Amino acid sequence: MTLLLSEADVRAVLTMPIALEAVEHAFRHLAEGHAVLHPRRRIEVPGKNFLHYMAAADTVTGYMGMKIYTSVRGALRFMVPLYRTRTGELAALVEADFLGQMRTGAASGIATRYMARTNARSVGILGTGLQARTQLQAICAVRSIERIRCFGRNPEKRTAFAQEMTQKLGVPVEAAASAEETVRETDIVVTATTSSRPVLYGEWLPGGVHINAVGGNFPQKRELDDATVRAAGRIAADSVMQSRMEAGDLIQVLGESEEDWSKVLELADVVTGRVPGRVTDREITLFKSNGIAIWDVAAASRVYELAREQGLGTRINLWEHCG
Repeated sequence: MTLLLSEADVRAVLTMPIALEAVEHAFRHLAEGHAVLHPRRRIEVPGKNFLHYMAAADTVTGYMGMKIYTSVRGALRFMVPLYRTRTGELAALVEADFLGQMRTGAASGIATRYMARTNARSVGILGTGLQARTQLQAICAVRSIERIRCFGRNPEKRTAFAQEMTQKLGVPVEAAASAEETVRETDIVVTATTSSRPVLYGEWLPGGVHINAVGGNFPQKRELDDATVRAAGRIAADSVMQSRMEAGDLIQVLGESEEDWSKVLELADVVTGRVPGRVTDREITLFKSNGIAIWDVAAASRVYELAREQGLGTRINLWEHCG
């Protein structure tokens, strides 16, 4: 019997601590060779409309599945079909908008845990959309944050965002007047925008800052200028293979240089301690987040298990003749 889980069902059970745990375990399983990852592919149809899909399997948890979604006329519709690895049973169909926000935030939280300075206390975030909210939730869960600045192009929205997040996080969030003001003298910087051109410049960066670059996953789009990437003494990606296909922030700087790409680390290897996420407190570190399917499988499987325990979701009959 397949369980259909709505957005409301997902929101009822998925918290940031659960998402952080699921994503960290997923990274560990990747590093240990117990998980398989296929990068994102896209089908484009006339009108710049897309079908996006990516897949993963985790033999430790016993689940495999994919993230599949459309982006048409500005609307995004996300779904995760979740299968059992041993039987092939379709365990769940999960609506995955909120799930996607949470797992993306959690990934930056994990990167921050292993790459930011342990005494990091301040955050500057560029972007005030839905992804920005879970970015801050995750970072505040792994560091003792005392001050946050935010900047977005719309003054009213960034003021409202600052007020909302101050109340939600219990940490003062200030709406800054510019991107540069947001970043100056900050321990952790997040870029969570839809921009195709750089919004973060290397000349603004203080020594020892950690950067989570979240917004761009098309080769022609970037949030970081060349100087930002070049300033990073340590760069980690959620998937180097996927980054070479779609991370414009890195592609437009590193090009086809095998020497430069060889220095980009897998965050999974940082999480397991195979390589350090930071060498000195003055080093600038960068996590390039593209969004990978193993996060979706990890988060969806936890949501599914919790929903079953709590009696949530709608049971539907699919392929019952398969046993």
